Amino acid sequence: MTSDTRSKIAAFFAAFPLRQFDRQQLLIRPEQPLPGVFYLIEGIVDQYDVTPTGNEVVVNIFKPGAFFPMSVALNGTPNDYFFEAGTPVKARLAPSTDAVQFLQDNPDVALDLLKRVYRGTDGVLRRMSHLMGGDARHRLLFEIVNAAYRFGQPQPDGSLLIALSESDLGRQSGLARETVNRTLQALKTTGLVDVTKNGIQVRDVVQLEALLGNAV
Repeated sequence: MTSDTRSKIAAFFAAFPLRQFDRQQLLIRPEQPLPGVFYLIEGIVDQYDVTPTGNEVVVNIFKPGAFFPMSVALNGTPNDYFFEAGTPVKARLAPSTDAVQFLQDNPDVALDLLKRVYRGTDGVLRRMSHLMGGDARHRLLFEIVNAAYRFGQPQPDGSLLIALSESDLGRQSGLARETVNRTLQALKTTGLVDVTKNGIQVRDVVQLEALLGNAV
């Protein structure tokens, strides 16, 4: 996203109310009338579904600069997902019709959104490959590498800190927490991953990605 596009999006949403949410508070529930389109200013928002057995499975994660759920706003289809604050969140909420009109009036913003949708689709397809064909180790490796590139916070020693718990990794990978714990302990022996009270610390994301390779 260019700085001009980012500024244009921020200026549009600045005219609408600021909302704040605590961690694990729901922004949107499935099957309820859409409250509008959220523009994320601070924090992380998880989009997830609940399986018939009651397990939560994260299908997408939004970071600052994103606005959602545009599929519902554009197509007028029912929303089937929960949108939950993964951290404390600040966001602005615009009426859906205004957000759609904004896209129509600004082709550069619409094109940027389309590019992001395709990048996200590529990530979903790769995740699907690992979920369908990978073992627990590769499924977890994929989630850690993906999170490190998207959300990793650089540390003084050159590592990346990901603010994810074992429960978070379980929701994203579809693995039981016990399996996540056992697999993380095995990954720690590589020296590339460590588990701290603040989250998962990745010592070298490039080497970690090399372990993932093309295995599915």
